[in-house]
Amino acid sequence: MLEANKENKEDKTTDTSATEAEVTQNDTVDGNSSTSSNTETEINSTEETVHESVTDTTEEKNAGIKEKESSEEDANKVLEEIDESVAEDAEDTDNQQRHEIPELDYHAMSMENLVGELQRLVRNEKVQAIKKHVDGIKHEFDLKFQEFLEHKKEEFISNGGHEIDFRYNSVTKRQFNEVYQDYREKRNGYYKSLEKNLKENLANRLLIIEKIKGLINVEEDINTTYKNFRELQQDWSNAGPIPRTHYNDVWRTYHHHIEIFYDFLHLNRELRDLDFKHNLEEKQKLVARAEALVDIKDLGQAFRELQVLHKLWKEEIGPVAKEHREEIWERFSNATKAMHQRRQDHYKELDAEYEENLVKKQAIISDILKVASNVANNHKVLQQQIKQIDTLRDAFFKAGKVPQKVNEKTWAEFKEAVRGFNKYKNSFYKNLKKEQQENLNKKRELLNIAVALKDSEEWETTTQEMKRIQGQWKKIGHVPRRYSDKLWTDFKAACNHYFDRLHASKNTERKEETVNLDKKIACLEKLKAFKLTGDRDTDLTQIKAFIEEWKSYGRVPFKRKNINQKFNTILDALFKKLDVSRQESELLKYGNKIKQLANTENDAAISNERTFIRRKISESKSELRQLENNMQFFSNASEDSPIVQNVIKNIEKHKDAIETWKAKLKKLNIMENQLIRDAEEAIDDEE
Repeated sequence: MLEANKENKEDKTTDTSATEAEVTQNDTVDGNSSTSSNTETEINSTEETVHESVTDTTEEKNAGIKEKESSEEDANKVLEEIDESVAEDAEDTDNQQRHEIPELDYHAMSMENLVGELQRLVRNEKVQAIKKHVDGIKHEFDLKFQEFLEHKKEEFISNGGHEIDFRYNSVTKRQFNEVYQDYREKRNGYYKSLEKNLKENLANRLLIIEKIKGLINVEEDINTTYKNFRELQQDWSNAGPIPRTHYNDVWRTYHHHIEIFYDFLHLNRELRDLDFKHNLEEKQKLVARAEALVDIKDLGQAFRELQVLHKLWKEEIGPVAKEHREEIWERFSNATKAMHQRRQDHYKELDAEYEENLVKKQAIISDILKVASNVANNHKVLQQQIKQIDTLRDAFFKAGKVPQKVNEKTWAEFKEAVRGFNKYKNSFYKNLKKEQQENLNKKRELLNIAVALKDSEEWETTTQEMKRIQGQWKKIGHVPRRYSDKLWTDFKAACNHYFDRLHASKNTERKEETVNLDKKIACLEKLKAFKLTGDRDTDLTQIKAFIEEWKSYGRVPFKRKNINQKFNTILDALFKKLDVSRQESELLKYGNKIKQLANTENDAAISNERTFIRRKISESKSELRQLENNMQFFSNASEDSPIVQNVIKNIEKHKDAIETWKAKLKKLNIMENQLIRDAEEAIDDEE
């Protein structure tokens, strides 16, 4: 309510009350028994003047009045705002600290920073002074957390989860709830204890007002009455805060009866005029301070100072003489209106700034939509786009506030744009995750093979298999990062373990091969020196002995493996002299191989040998069929033709080879069956 209106209304009330008081005092009141009549005449005169003014008013003047009324309405609003703020501060003096606690740009802060700021306020500031700050923090935190939660839910669903099963435990949210609950408990506890004191103080102030009312018309010395009045004023000053909902009404009532009392003091004008003079001087000081506020650059500080001045005007300083009341209040009110205009101008500047922020945010939303409409389909580029979106998100929050009327709409558009990008992003990573899971399963299979073979001594076949799975490993794509390092470490360790053993074995073999070479050289020299005796059986027995000795020496260095060819060449020459068929000679040589396989008792080696023989049989048959088909082209050619003779020779050669390989396979099967029977007999003996 306007203070000017208050004083004007109080003036009218005071005039009537004062008149009534004067009439009650009979003729002792300056001998003016016609005061009531004069007042009535004055009121009637005023009504006539107003009526004439209204009659003469034109439409243009009405427009001016409406404009003035609108301006006064705005001024009334700022005065009401000040009244409410003064009432809030009066309830608890610590409330005034809220004006001194800076409000940060909570909109631009992250959730973690909002929690930190809330903790700082709750720990370090008066709980009753931070409500506006806490409300602002909570509003921004709730918006940001809701967006964050929706993002996590979209990720959960995109990874195959069901919305009903979505749960998310946020440490930041839990911390915020804990601090906010602490704030509420402190605030509730504070106001619970404050409420009792406020009610007691209210009752005490109402009692003081009643006592002031009781001072009028008492039959005692006026000086004694004035002394009692001053004591009641002191009691009022010490009465303490009251509920803000009663503040303005109680103070209005108090001032009303103070002025009535001063009007009553006309019996002792000297006392009254001294107080009026003092109050006028104090109010003039307040007016001067209010008018000087235009020079304070900090608008917030200036407005807080204005609130303090209004509080002093209301609580600390009493009424002034009637002839000064309207003038002094008009000056104070004009200073307040000037401050209000400064605030309005400032708000216009803010509105312009908010409009600029809106343009920035709309541009950011547009940029996000552009990225969302062209989401990459490979991890590297998509990661760059994710960083781009994060940068745009940060820029959006740092862009500042927008006009309140479009705030929710802008926020919704921003969330929808980000959600659109996240939808495509999550779809990509869902498929990528599926692919990586398949790769993980493949690599685990290869790891199991490597671990199973790492201690194998079947060097030839195992080495080929190890190289094969290493090649497969390289072809398989990425796996989930949390498994990647360990999986590779385990696979590498298994492969290294095997190849370290292989190299160690080869080093040993190389030494043995050198020794074997020396022995085979000696054996070869003995074979070269061997002379046939003419006894076929004796000679074959000796040749078999050479073969057995040769096979017993094992491998020779790879670069000298041609020594085996030299040995076989000499053997073939000897077999030819003894008229031994090629098949028989091959089987004689193969007998030592069978003996070696039997001694090793290695199932894998036997299986590999069988596979090798069968492949040779298959290859020989295939080549034989091709040669026989070729003969059809020479059906009209002479059998004496060199070409025909060569084909016939090759056909016979392949037929012999097939029979030889079959004979070798038969020997191998016989040997394997014998090993099986021996093993079964060994088991029977143990039982």
